[in-house]
Amino acid sequence: MRRRDVLSGLGMGLVGATASGPAWAQAFPSKLLTVVVPYPAGGGSDFVARTAQGEMQRLLGQQIIVENVGGVGGALGIQRMLQAPADGHVMTLASPMELIQSPMAMSAVKHKPEDMRLAAMIVRAEMIMLVRKDMPANTVDELVAMARKPGAKELSYGSVGTGSMYHLMGEVFAKQTGVKCLHVPYKGAAPIITDLLGGQIDMVFIPLAGPVLGLLKENKVKALGIASRQPHPAFPQIPTLASSQALDGFEYDLWAGMVVPKATPDAAVEKINKAVYEALQNAEVRKAYEGTGQHVAKPMSVAELAKLYTAEIARYQAIAKGLNLQPQ
Repeated sequence: MRRRDVLSGLGMGLVGATASGPAWAQAFPSKLLTVVVPYPAGGGSDFVARTAQGEMQRLLGQQIIVENVGGVGGALGIQRMLQAPADGHVMTLASPMELIQSPMAMSAVKHKPEDMRLAAMIVRAEMIMLVRKDMPANTVDELVAMARKPGAKELSYGSVGTGSMYHLMGEVFAKQTGVKCLHVPYKGAAPIITDLLGGQIDMVFIPLAGPVLGLLKENKVKALGIASRQPHPAFPQIPTLASSQALDGFEYDLWAGMVVPKATPDAAVEKINKAVYEALQNAEVRKAYEGTGQHVAKPMSVAELAKLYTAEIARYQAIAKGLNLQPQ
């Protein structure tokens, strides 16, 4: 599904555009900009994209539209961008789930992670392990010990789909602990939370952001640990999963950033990079992101982002290989 939201123009006009010559030869940006969100409007990715768009529009001096293109694990949104000219005027707000993980797990996905380049990172969020409130265990090690007992039933965990971060973490947990787990895929995070609260599933690995903050503050679920090196500043009482005996080195987070086709000219990528990081210095923008539990990304150069993205591709492909994950 698609939804186009035209943000009001700020009257800054074209920046150095010329009337002739190919788009890449003109000063970027030379026309309307589009940010594709690979999910329906109203979700977490949509919020991240729209929160920065006003400032980015002011800084780039061009009108911006946000276009929601959901489906196939985010792949339809990626394809929408890849089918446009690779001149930087169509970019995507994406995370490793759409860029790297979906191609590993879904045969319907046609793009490869290497088809894109990361222009700027916007936010990061820790992944947290939640279990149903009536779960007898209060720590990861207690849960593992309970699940290893003879006759214990397998632990069910929810995910937003095969190959997603939620799914990979569940499978790594099962492999690392030797515990039998049942993967229960959902169409989104909201129904996972509903079933966790209702006791239909045992646990979930989910970003520590958005509605999860309320669940924790209202003690509606148990948080057994955060998949980071350090505890979250807002929840210092929740230990890291890596500090448990069962999950040594269990560290994962989820980032979201602006992505463009690989062939996009360097000048355009550099300008997007600069606009994003200047937008992130705006106090209201930062407050909006931090209010949802996310961390505003630190500025990184295009070269640094390329190195990080390459490392992320290698990391998740190695995890998938270790799990023998096959496209379905």
